Amino acid sequence: MLNETAIAAVLGALICLDRVVVQFMISRPVVAGPLIGLALGDPLTGLATGALLELLWVDRIPVGTYVPPNDTLVAILATSGAILAAPASGPPPRELIALAILVFAPAGFLGQQLEMLLRKWNDGLVLQATEDAKTGDAAGVTRRHLAALGRYLAGSLVFLFAALTCGTWLIRGIYPDLSVAVLRSLDFACAILPLIGIGVALNTIKLRGYVPVFCGVFLLLAIVAGFI
Repeated sequence: MLNETAIAAVLGALICLDRVVVQFMISRPVVAGPLIGLALGDPLTGLATGALLELLWVDRIPVGTYVPPNDTLVAILATSGAILAAPASGPPPRELIALAILVFAPAGFLGQQLEMLLRKWNDGLVLQATEDAKTGDAAGVTRRHLAALGRYLAGSLVFLFAALTCGTWLIRGIYPDLSVAVLRSLDFACAILPLIGIGVALNTIKLRGYVPVFCGVFLLLAIVAGFI
């Protein structure tokens, strides 16, 4: 499991860079989840987990100085934790995916605090880069930028590796001993969380005419998925 944990942590840290650098949106849960799942051999679990988390946090966007909860970390950790804790005979069951999301959900808020600390830490590099620019030291400006990226990458890597190691150990320890009632509750949670996410998504739609269109498309896809 150590090799898979390291792979997920390294790839996850690289994905997290998209939040602060190029911003190609690969850090969104609906993209990050399948990428991690693909690296661990189960992209479908990554897609299901990432799509669910995308709905839950679709209304939390970085505007101005606001730093939203780090949904990227939650998608990476929940996907990896569910896959690594799953029995060897097949993909993770719905109950295990729901448990992984519940276990790793606090990582979004811890990651938010980590991101704010890293940004404050990098403020000193901004001042140093400004001084380098005044003296015409282009190489110095480049070094400050790379140092800031290195700090963010290292912070994300350490956080992911530590959280995934502890979280997966916890899930593996408690999941086999869960009672039937708890498993039913987790299965119900896995069914109800998408409805909550849809409510969050609908709340972000400001134009009244788009609401019935959204509902109609969702109903059509639900019917098609039911037949499949």
